[in-house]
Amino acid sequence: MSHHPPFAVAVDLAIFTIRDGALSVLLVERGEEPFAGQWALPGGFVEPDEDAEQAAWRELHEETGVERFPGYLEQLRTYSAPDRDPRMRVVSVAHVALAPDLPEPTAGTDAADARWWVVDDLLSPADGAAEEAPELAFDHRQILLDARERVRSKLEYTTLATEFVAEPFTLPELRRVYTAVWGTPPDLGNFRRKVLGTEGFVIPTDAHGSPTGAGGRRALLYRRGPAKIVSPPMARG
Repeated sequence: MSHHPPFAVAVDLAIFTIRDGALSVLLVERGEEPFAGQWALPGGFVEPDEDAEQAAWRELHEETGVERFPGYLEQLRTYSAPDRDPRMRVVSVAHVALAPDLPEPTAGTDAADARWWVVDDLLSPADGAAEEAPELAFDHRQILLDARERVRSKLEYTTLATEFVAEPFTLPELRRVYTAVWGTPPDLGNFRRKVLGTEGFVIPTDAHGSPTGAGGRRALLYRRGPAKIVSPPMARG
């Protein structure tokens, strides 16, 4: 007989998109204990016949109604503090996912509600804000902090920003991704040099977008290229 106490493996998902120019994350209001009524990242227990990624996509759909999307998904890290879940010892494999134009969620299974929240409102709430930011359940505030920093860092040295925009896109639209994620716009000259000077970062099309104001030029439209790494990295702000 084993002397080790039972424990469970779970998944949590920090799912990011950009809505109205702000980096936003998907949260669910818990409908059951523990932490009933509090907001949390979507997630749940890994079933015996699935791996962590399969569990992540399943829980996303069951709790929010959001279908598996062709965006970016990667493991963030494992959270294993002994007291992170009051029910029992639970080790969580957290994931980061991001994509443009993700739909409005609908609460399901054990979730009472599901919606998008502006990340900065959750992590750095401003005085006098129109809506009071909720306190997140479990250790999900730390997971969210780690996930935001992972995305911020990866925008420096990879082409990940293109996963936040729907194709085709303009360079101003792509630059607004950096502004939303970093909280400050990248230097325009440096941004253009990195994007256009990195082979395969973006691929120009033959089409142009809408005019940029009265008498403005029509910006060229681009698609994602095959490049993954930006070297040397793009500086924040």
